[in-house]
Amino acid sequence: MIKKQLEKYKELLKKSKKQPTNETNHTSEIPFRLNFLFFIVFALFVALLVQLAYLQIANGSFFNSKIKWSQQLVLKENAPRGSIYDAKDNVLVGNKAEQAIIYTKKKSMSSAETKEVSQKIAKLIDVPVENITERDKKDYWLADKPNLEKAQERLKKNETVNAKGEALEPDIVYQNTVTKVKKSEIDFDDSELKAIAIFKKISGAYTMAPVTIKNKDVTMEEVASVGESRSSLPGLSTGMDWDREYPQNDFMNSILGTVSSEKNGLPQEMSDKYVANGYSRNDRVGLSNLEKQYETVLKGTKAQSKIVMDSQTNKIKSEKQVYPGEKGKNLKLTVDMKFQQKVEEILRENYEAMISQGKTVYSEGAYAVVSDPKTGAIKAMAGLELDHDEKKLKTDTLGTINKAFTPGSIVKPATIMAGYQSGVISGNETLVDEFIELQGDPVKKSVFTFGPRPMTAVDALRESSNVYMMKIAFKMMGIDYVPNMVLGDHTEVFDILRKTYQDFGLGAPTGIDIAGESYGLSPKNHYENDGTMINGRMGNLLDLSYGNFDTYTPMQLTQYVNTIANNGKKLAPHIVEGIYENNGEDGSGDLVKKIEPRVLAQIGTQEQYDIIHEGMYQVVNANGSGHWMAGTKYVASAKTGTAEVPRDNPDDKENPIELYNSTMIAYAPSDDPKVTVSVVLPHISDDQGHENSFITAQILDAYYDFYEEGNQGDDDDEKADSDNEGEPAEEESESQEQN
Repeated sequence: MIKKQLEKYKELLKKSKKQPTNETNHTSEIPFRLNFLFFIVFALFVALLVQLAYLQIANGSFFNSKIKWSQQLVLKENAPRGSIYDAKDNVLVGNKAEQAIIYTKKKSMSSAETKEVSQKIAKLIDVPVENITERDKKDYWLADKPNLEKAQERLKKNETVNAKGEALEPDIVYQNTVTKVKKSEIDFDDSELKAIAIFKKISGAYTMAPVTIKNKDVTMEEVASVGESRSSLPGLSTGMDWDREYPQNDFMNSILGTVSSEKNGLPQEMSDKYVANGYSRNDRVGLSNLEKQYETVLKGTKAQSKIVMDSQTNKIKSEKQVYPGEKGKNLKLTVDMKFQQKVEEILRENYEAMISQGKTVYSEGAYAVVSDPKTGAIKAMAGLELDHDEKKLKTDTLGTINKAFTPGSIVKPATIMAGYQSGVISGNETLVDEFIELQGDPVKKSVFTFGPRPMTAVDALRESSNVYMMKIAFKMMGIDYVPNMVLGDHTEVFDILRKTYQDFGLGAPTGIDIAGESYGLSPKNHYENDGTMINGRMGNLLDLSYGNFDTYTPMQLTQYVNTIANNGKKLAPHIVEGIYENNGEDGSGDLVKKIEPRVLAQIGTQEQYDIIHEGMYQVVNANGSGHWMAGTKYVASAKTGTAEVPRDNPDDKENPIELYNSTMIAYAPSDDPKVTVSVVLPHISDDQGHENSFITAQILDAYYDFYEEGNQGDDDDEKADSDNEGEPAEEESESQEQN
């Protein structure tokens, strides 16, 4: 064809040369123009030939494969997430399988095509229509091009262009167009409403990602109808969908976490990261806690089928499964459901008694964590939140990792270790407990202080001496205490103390395998804007030394007492015992990976811990501040704590409301610890009932019953020797629990 065109132009050129002319200049101009025109045409044809050669010869196979690929569709079917079990294979989180109708949206699917597909699907299945909005109806109506043009004719000029006369963005123009749709134009009957419901789901789906059209009450007739129509409706399929179910109701739900819906898909702040790892934007993912922390373990791998379309009829030519998919792995927890419930029961009974005694008017609730110090495994993590408006207790398991409280004297073993670490004390050193009088600060003392009294480190732990800890802080400042002295700027000691506290887990991430833990509060700004020290800050430093300044979570207290019980070996706490295959009919399946103890740090020497252990032993067993829990089935060691946490009094600003955080840490047996307990009772108005000791004692006895005697516990654990079985002592002692 190109050659014929060239011949034609040559003939014209010859004829033009033969025609006579009277004007020489005019004769010479015509052939030049024609030659130039022929050159341009020739160059264009050469360029066209080169492009055709490029397409057909050099890249013919590439474009053929693209055409072939455009006739293929990959269908993906959701795989169920793994389940979560307790330590005894009781299902805590499972999956409820449901028959589903699924549609995979093809590439470059127009609104008109979506509407046509929706109408066809609506004839096959029944879908609910109660959630259809007026906007949904308008989008559906505008999917027809004539309707869109009709509505756009109603637009004013300023609804299509800006003040400069420039065209507005298409999205803005469309939004303006939506407002022009009349109510009479969206008065649809029920059959059309079903199509609108389907249209809404497909329109909101991502390209090449499956969207569930229906997964509730799917009938066998609907499954059959969809199956018969698949060849004429590429992308439509049937399959199994799943929903999370909780057989134990709300048991530990706040720790287990939640999963997003298909509608919400990936959380916006994490969507790019998930997509980069192969997720579709409407995939369901773990949003919080264990579901989020173990997302890559729990999520399944989608089944994939390749469908080849007939390019002439647009019907399915062939279908083949290329990957069968894989269920998500299961998790087994370290927590025994029955033991967890027992700990919650102990907390509830004691706290309800405190409510009846009027001690909890300002209290948030009660918290306790039980752990195996040798592995870091969490055996129970119980929390109760007091709803003051509804006047009832609610479970608040998550509060054990995300609520922080001033702990009181339970930090004193860490302060003694800080003294050892900084070299200001050694061994069972003796310091004098006495009134601490500083200019500009109230008198500070221990509860039992009535005059100078020499005390060893063991004595200071047993009696809970605040002054011994302050004397350590003075030594860190490099000064000796003198009555009425003025403390200079020694804010560096905050860092010295906190470094040791963090080595134990106080005020630092614990490393627990649950997303969203709090690190507590440790104020680090010591100066005003003008550079002067904040009033009372050095007094706060002394408060810090005996646990009356920074705040920590119950889980941080657990890591701390575990480290003491382990003679300085700091382990990351964990609530997952292992990862299992999803192949068990009645249990968690075959073990894939056991969660091993993870050592984070080592602090202190055995000689130093010998002193600390002796002091904590005497707290319980030598008429110390925690003797109220003496007589447990284990021989236990512990440290009590009472932090003063006053609250402003709206009726008398000069006299704040006196409140206390009552706390306790314990481990047992004393000579070979296999269990630790931490207890926090925040903002109670009276700590003289020693509920912290009684709760701790009851939890230790419950642990003994479960894991030593085999009542609902593990049969493999060794029996502990205990010479002091019985109930906690009821009679009071002259010894008082100190701050």
